[in-house]
Amino acid sequence: MSFRRALALAACGLAGGSVLFSAVAVGKQPARGGDAEPRPGGSAAAVPPASAAPPGLLLLPPAAAASCPPAPGWIERPAGTGGYWDSNWDRREPLALINLKKKNEETGEEELASRLDHYKAKATRHIFLIRHSQYNLDGRADKDRTLTPLGREQAELTGHRLASLGLKFDQIIHSSMTRATETTEIISKHLPGVKKISTDLLREGAPIEPDPPVSHWKPEAVYYEDGARIEAAFRNFIHRADAKQEEDSYEIFVCHANVIRYIVCRALQFPPEGWLRMSLNNGSITHLVIRPNGRVALRTLGDTGFMPPDKITRT
Repeated sequence: MSFRRALALAACGLAGGSVLFSAVAVGKQPARGGDAEPRPGGSAAAVPPASAAPPGLLLLPPAAAASCPPAPGWIERPAGTGGYWDSNWDRREPLALINLKKKNEETGEEELASRLDHYKAKATRHIFLIRHSQYNLDGRADKDRTLTPLGREQAELTGHRLASLGLKFDQIIHSSMTRATETTEIISKHLPGVKKISTDLLREGAPIEPDPPVSHWKPEAVYYEDGARIEAAFRNFIHRADAKQEEDSYEIFVCHANVIRYIVCRALQFPPEGWLRMSLNNGSITHLVIRPNGRVALRTLGDTGFMPPDKITRT
């Protein structure tokens, strides 16, 4: 009975993620000559043929199924699907950009194919997410949390690494916090001519309450406020290329560990509550690729292989 209960709980857990299983596989069932399992007291309840479980399957009772938690609210997932990719995750799928009610004035037809081509992305976006270098943890205010001497060395190494890739970077967008700004200034010396843009959206914060939870508790209001801003950063900066963009782009974002980890989870459509399960070194490089069709790939996560071991930190 304990084994059956465990299987039922497992099915319930899967239901909470995306899909409700009415039956799960079990080991070989002993033959009883009927469809019902004896109940306590020796009596057996007949099971209608239509609801009988196929051999090797265990039915999940309706009461247990009803008690399963709903799917997480951060993602809309159609019932009855397993692995799922939302092709319109950035709301830039061509069909979503067209007013389907608008007809051609002369023919009255949709001319959908030609209109879709007008909204299709053609270029690939390469997103390089850089975590700021080591900084002074003793600073009371943001302006006092400047880079340490080692942090400045790390930024030099990161800038040299980016320059060695031989790519034509389009821009550097960075958090307005001091440690990110200083990291950007050092990196930009290795990439002359690349414009720099500062934004408050990429400032450090608590994006969403992590799962599993952590011991250093934060009130819900912190996640409520920071999470909205960091989600806004994701929606503003992480999406497929505009249809007018003809060539592939290479963009650098210098920001913070929490922001980068959240962005990676959201871009890959992983549960964002898992952001704290990853760890990023100072000055590390994370490379995301967004294809014209909206598919996203993670090339590297927190790469610091270009740094000597004695220069690597995670503060």
